[in-house]
Amino acid sequence: MIRFLHMVAISALIASAGYAYSIKYETLSHVEQVAKLKAKVQRERDAIAVLQAEWQYLDRPDRLQDAVNQHLDLQPMKIQQLARLSELPNRPVRDDEIGRLLEPTATPKDKTTDARTPTTQTPKR
Repeated sequence: MIRFLHMVAISALIASAGYAYSIKYETLSHVEQVAKLKAKVQRERDAIAVLQAEWQYLDRPDRLQDAVNQHLDLQPMKIQQLARLSELPNRPVRDDEIGRLLEPTATPKDKTTDARTPTTQTPKR
């Protein structure tokens, strides 16, 4: 009987040692994965920093102005191109399909009432 208990104790000791080694190797595997992920994160951060530096270079106003001058044929605006709102003509009178004259739409120049105060009252129900 004592010999059987010794065999059970020795097999339990061997099983616990095997379990401890499996935990150790699993932990080492996870540590390697974490190290790989940290290296990947650092590479991605470096790539982001490079892209930000390139963007800052490309977004400089003097470089953009040089590109505009080189590739686009833009002319400066002439004073004759500017117009005041009062100089614009009113809309023409419109006709509907059967030839009736429609009232011209109100323009800001023609508007005399305040839009916040209604001129007509709605009927009560």
